[in-house]
Amino acid sequence: MSEQISTKEKIVNAAWELFHIKSYEDTTVEDIIAAAGTSKGTFYYYFERKDSLLDTLATIFDRRYEQLEKEMSADLSSYDKLLFMNYEMHQFIEKNIDVDLLSSLYSTQLISKGQSNLLDQNRMYYKLVTDIMEEGQKLGQITKDKSVRELTKYYSLCERALISDWCLSKGSYSLTQYSKDFLPFMLETIRADK
Repeated sequence: MSEQISTKEKIVNAAWELFHIKSYEDTTVEDIIAAAGTSKGTFYYYFERKDSLLDTLATIFDRRYEQLEKEMSADLSSYDKLLFMNYEMHQFIEKNIDVDLLSSLYSTQLISKGQSNLLDQNRMYYKLVTDIMEEGQKLGQITKDKSVRELTKYYSLCERALISDWCLSKGSYSLTQYSKDFLPFMLETIRADK
């Protein structure tokens, strides 16, 4: 049975696809409405303006994390689940999110006076990483020298560092390959079986 996608999700998905294809600046509300197969009234019911869609990046990411959770092999160690999730997500970002737009969004998160959507601990991302860390500690695969909360924070910090550096470098190298090469090195300290 196929999963139903809400009208709001259709608008968000259409917008981000257009942002990637045409750029944020060149995408109009009318383009988004046409791609989502909805009406202007419906668009404005969910979003005040095109800029409002920029706050939905965490939603796009979490939707991908939901897919990754289903795709992840139960046979993987907790450590390997973290590497798998990172590799797949960074590949998704590199292929689907314009580096200039991502850079701009990250910079707005730095100066935002409110809660950063990307740091919201209720996101699917944090729940998934927390579950993997807890599982890893129970199975003796992840160190117990730090709390699950501290390990989750460290992992997300490592991921953000890789993405931030890629943005600062204007996407001049492969985020996917760089993450594949360096995240294991960065996470070596959390392995219990090192």
